[in-house]
Amino acid sequence: MVGGSNPSEPANYLLPIAANKPDIGLSATLPRKDLKDVCQMHLPCPQLILASSSPYRRDILVRLGLSFESVSPDIDESRLPNESAQALVQRLATSKAQKVASELSEGLVIGSDQVCELGDQILGKPRDHKNAIEQLRMASGREAFLYNGIAVIDARTHQVLSKLVVVRVVYRKLDDQEIERYLRTDQPYDCCGSLKVESLGISLLSAIESDDPNAITGMPVIALLSLLRQFGAILP
Repeated sequence: MVGGSNPSEPANYLLPIAANKPDIGLSATLPRKDLKDVCQMHLPCPQLILASSSPYRRDILVRLGLSFESVSPDIDESRLPNESAQALVQRLATSKAQKVASELSEGLVIGSDQVCELGDQILGKPRDHKNAIEQLRMASGREAFLYNGIAVIDARTHQVLSKLVVVRVVYRKLDDQEIERYLRTDQPYDCCGSLKVESLGISLLSAIESDDPNAITGMPVIALLSLLRQFGAILP
């Protein structure tokens, strides 16, 4: 999905690569006010900005070795009436990137969002133990679809590129004891569908299907890198 107008002069971003990849700490979460102040002072803006406070998405960019800033977009993530899961994640991914890009003069801003669809229900983050139990009981023995919206915006030209990436998962048959042990161990209350695949959540599944393996963690890397290259980013 492509939106916005093509810039008269295509940007060419040589994205900074960390000389030595540390185990942690490559990214910094910068308050939106501070980031805006930097640009108003005419100092160089970060060339790559992640419009997210998610530690999981930050960790993925860290593993890629990219230098970037992380900024919380602070938007209303409520679902619109009759909005499909696919439309929801695409809208939110773009809205997050647009919110942050509106306060910058240049740079590529990344927005991403994920929801889990189980039958005719959309499962978000459970937030607490009780809701997580309910989600996993519903998901037991069933297939679900993780929809991932990814958007990149050039803050200078306002051009938007976006894509939808789908992951099909199948949950094993889960009994209440398994669910309770898993929740007490992983505490996946900030993961949609109560599925923290970075750790023990993977043990709840019997199958995963996707063209973009990292998408299950909420950041479809293949799609992201493709969008960045379309903006002229040089990777690696």
